[in-house]
Amino acid sequence: MHRERRDHGALASRESGHVAFAENVVRAATATTLGWDGAGLGRLALRELAVASAACGLFEWVAFGYLAASSVLILLFAENLAHPFRLIGLQGFVCALVLLLCRVEVRAAEEARLGGETLSTRWWHFWRFWYVHLFFLFCFEEMGQLVHLVQPGWNDAKLIAFDHWLTGVNPSLWLERLTHPALTEFMEFAYFTYFLFLLVLGAILYYRREREDYWAVMTYSAIGYSLGYVIATLFPVQSPWFTFAGMWHADLAGGPFTAAINLIEKCGRVHGAAFPSQHVAGATAALLGAWRHRRWLFWVFLPLVVCMDVSTVYVRNHYVADVFGGLITGTLGYLLGRWLLQIRTASGAAAD
Repeated sequence: MHRERRDHGALASRESGHVAFAENVVRAATATTLGWDGAGLGRLALRELAVASAACGLFEWVAFGYLAASSVLILLFAENLAHPFRLIGLQGFVCALVLLLCRVEVRAAEEARLGGETLSTRWWHFWRFWYVHLFFLFCFEEMGQLVHLVQPGWNDAKLIAFDHWLTGVNPSLWLERLTHPALTEFMEFAYFTYFLFLLVLGAILYYRREREDYWAVMTYSAIGYSLGYVIATLFPVQSPWFTFAGMWHADLAGGPFTAAINLIEKCGRVHGAAFPSQHVAGATAALLGAWRHRRWLFWVFLPLVVCMDVSTVYVRNHYVADVFGGLITGTLGYLLGRWLLQIRTASGAAAD
């Protein structure tokens, strides 16, 4: 663990050097820029793009890779969308915002180094690290428009058959016999904990200034989510909530957590993108990230994650197959993320 942190620290130093190098090279290339003519503006744009690109970490390149893959799918199956180029334009706009944020934070960091931290430099530093959660939210909500990009129908019947083969019943319907307001409230609380895992782990690493570990965890999550989004685009599933609508005898009744989840689902529920479960994938990536970077927190998270996995079926949002899918994509996100970070570290060491 200590060796990996030293490697991450070396990587961070190299990346800072790359940013400074990019700024110096492009300054030299634009030193002869005269006025605000077209050539000058072009050189200025190239300079800013070079600095922003140099400031991007592995997380950003994973994010750009997902958006690029998504845009390619949109182009290939454009006839299945009402406004395909609007979606591509929106994804390009998101990429531009990320690059702009990286560029602004580089300038803010330089100002903090020369003149000390200010409210402005702290503000941009904060958003440079925490915008990732908004990016995940954007990608998830976008899935509502991409679920029928490739296939016009739903594949729920296949997952229902798998659940029945595995358990002998339809779990989402069978669990209704166990419902009780107290159990429902606990399950909704467990479901709600999903929103905390990555935030809590990220906050601890951020507060402790373990920046490399912070970005490693976010990269695990980004890869796990990206895998899930691509699968959901190719294999649309709408979830028991929609498939079995009207087949339950009553709505789930509970307390404040039940009301909070109902409000969240009302405002942000996506019709589709149920397989694999992004709840389970995100929680799994955060859990394994805690194992790697904060072992004590792993043991705190573990029972909550297990309960959350069960709750996704109890609250009627996922099939058992969705849970298995999320476990796989979340684990792959962690393993692939570590592998890519090791490659990046090794390549940086070779360059030095």
